[in-house]
Amino acid sequence: VRWKTRLRSELDNLTAITAGLGPSVTLLHGVGLNADAWGGQIDTLANYFSVTAFDMPGHGSSPGLDVPSPDLSDYVTAMKHPLKDPTVVVGHSMGAMIALKLAFNKKVVGVVALNAVYQRSKSAQDAVRKRAKELVAASNVDPRPTLKRWFDDETSTEAEMCEQLLSHVSIEEYRAAYNVFAQENGPTAEELVALKKPALFMTGGREPNSTPDMSIQMANLCEMGNAVILEDAAHMMPMTHYESVNKYLIDFIERCHREAV
Repeated sequence: VRWKTRLRSELDNLTAITAGLGPSVTLLHGVGLNADAWGGQIDTLANYFSVTAFDMPGHGSSPGLDVPSPDLSDYVTAMKHPLKDPTVVVGHSMGAMIALKLAFNKKVVGVVALNAVYQRSKSAQDAVRKRAKELVAASNVDPRPTLKRWFDDETSTEAEMCEQLLSHVSIEEYRAAYNVFAQENGPTAEELVALKKPALFMTGGREPNSTPDMSIQMANLCEMGNAVILEDAAHMMPMTHYESVNKYLIDFIERCHREAV
C-alpha cells in the first residue's frame, strides 16, 4: 500500500502530506504528479525525520498560482513561505529545479536534486519545448506518452500510480508547469559555484533527459556537491528504486542536520 492517496494538511495556502518527528525534510514532486508520488519515501523517512511532502501549486489539492503566465520564480516563491524550520529540501525533476533555487534560503541546510536537468543539449531542448507546444491545443492530460518515456513496464504499480496522478491534474495547471519546465535549463554554473551548502545530485544511468553527466557536472561545480548514479534506474527512480534512493537520502539528511547545528 505504498502507492495510495494520503491525508493532507494545509500549510500557507498549499497542501502537504506530513509525517514523523525530528529534523525537517521537505519533498517537492515533478510536473503533473503530486505529493503521493513520494509514497516510497514518506513512511521510511518518517522513522527518522519530520517529513513534509508538498503538492506543488496547481497539483494535488493545492490551488494554482494566481498569475497569468507563471515562471519558475513564482513556484519558488510559493514554496518558500511554508519553510519554517531548518530543513533539507529534496526535489524530483521540476521539483529539483525549485529545490536548487530554494537552496539559497537561510532555512535550507542542504539540498537533494533527483533527476535534475542542467544545460540541456539543443536536441533535448527542442524535444521538451515541442512537447510543451503540443499541450497548448490539448483539452486534457494524456498520460500515455509520458508513461512510455518514464517506464519500461507500463503495467507496473508505479506506472499505474503515475497514470492516476497525471489523469487527475488540471490541463491548465499541467500546461503552465510544463511550460516552465521546458523553458528552464536548470541552475546556472554561477549559482552552483555560489551554493555553499551540502548538495546531493542523484539520477539514473538509464535516464536520457536528466543524464548522469548533468548530475556529475552540477556536483563538480558545487563546493560541497556529490553525485550518485543508480545505474539501472531511469526518470521515476524515487518510485522504482525507492530503497536505494532512501538509503542515500537518510545518510545525507542526517549529515546536513548534524553539520548545521
